[in-house]
Amino acid sequence: MENIALIESFSEFKDDKLIDRVTLMAILEDVFRNALKKKYGSDDNFDIIINPDKGDMEIWRRRIVVADDDLDLENEEITLTEAQKIEPDFEIGEEVSEEVKLIDLGRRAILALRQNLISKIHEHDNTNLYKQFKDLIGEIYTAEVHHVRPRVVILVDDEGNEIVLPKEKQIPSDFFRKGDNVRGIIESVELKGNKPQIIMSRTSEKFLEKLFEQEIPEVFDGLIMIKKVVRIPGEKAKVAVDSYDDRIDPVGACVGMKGSRIHGIVRELGNENIDVINYTSNIQLFITRALSPAKVSTVKINEETKRAEVFLKLDEVSKAIGRGGHNIKLAGQLTGYELDVIREGSVAEEDDVELTEFTDEIDGWVIDEFAKIGLDTARSILNQNVADLVRRTDLEEETILEVMRILKEEFEE
Repeated sequence: MENIALIESFSEFKDDKLIDRVTLMAILEDVFRNALKKKYGSDDNFDIIINPDKGDMEIWRRRIVVADDDLDLENEEITLTEAQKIEPDFEIGEEVSEEVKLIDLGRRAILALRQNLISKIHEHDNTNLYKQFKDLIGEIYTAEVHHVRPRVVILVDDEGNEIVLPKEKQIPSDFFRKGDNVRGIIESVELKGNKPQIIMSRTSEKFLEKLFEQEIPEVFDGLIMIKKVVRIPGEKAKVAVDSYDDRIDPVGACVGMKGSRIHGIVRELGNENIDVINYTSNIQLFITRALSPAKVSTVKINEETKRAEVFLKLDEVSKAIGRGGHNIKLAGQLTGYELDVIREGSVAEEDDVELTEFTDEIDGWVIDEFAKIGLDTARSILNQNVADLVRRTDLEEETILEVMRILKEEFEE
């Protein structure tokens, strides 16, 4: 077997894997030197000349001529008799250079050498892939659904790279079929063994921020800045925006005429409700805006505890809390304050009783369900319609009726 027979596919490796010439030569030399070390114990006295473009290679072994009776012959030495078979006029002490054919390494060594070469090239590819996607962390990326599993969706990009979209990184309403194009952000790249695992996310706040950059030119150009994004994926999000240019209405520019600009983002996120809010450093005003669509009467700030008392009229409380408590939760995350809702009630309601007073008769989880929609007193529940409560909570009608019976008895006494 000639050297050319083994390495005729080197140019193919270069073309298929897009490895530059210098890198390919370094990989080839490393692979061959490992093979020589296994065969001869050392590669110090070997010269390797590789031309990957032509697909040829030469290996030359350098040895010093020693006497035939030298019994401790080393890798770097050759007996006089053997040397004179190469060139008759060699003498003791001279250096002999002899070309080594790959066939001299043995068939098993040659097979191992080729496998090692493939392994090294894959390792090089994985290193480059890791670096490539490390630079893409936090950026939007599109890939095609290759396989759908219960806990994960496997995506493949145009270059055949595998990307993982775990269930917990999917929006609850997401439903994918093989061949679908999926957008998300590259959230992380982790090395699993020698292979990088690329994780995509559609639930990250960064994904929503990047969608704003893609869909709204003023955000992309830096005329509008996104100060903060908070979201409950698939349910609701709040985005605080600002602009240094007084001529630009940041909220209007982001939403567009009749919601035309933000509609595409909402659709991408499974109809996630997005509130765009004007940012301000006035924390009282910011909290008021963050609790939209509720109209806040007054806000009292406690800077030390990072809490704020928000005073609302009774008919605004449920708006401030929002379905499932989402609105007040996101408003708190956006502003960085724990928000306590204070109702502005009438004198007739002064004899109201906190719902927590009924823990001996009403289960705690039931009380929590009412609290999620801003109902934490007896009268606040009794003033509600049963059908409406069934719709707004996860409680059965029978449970709600039983709670109302208990609360009515309190006032009848």
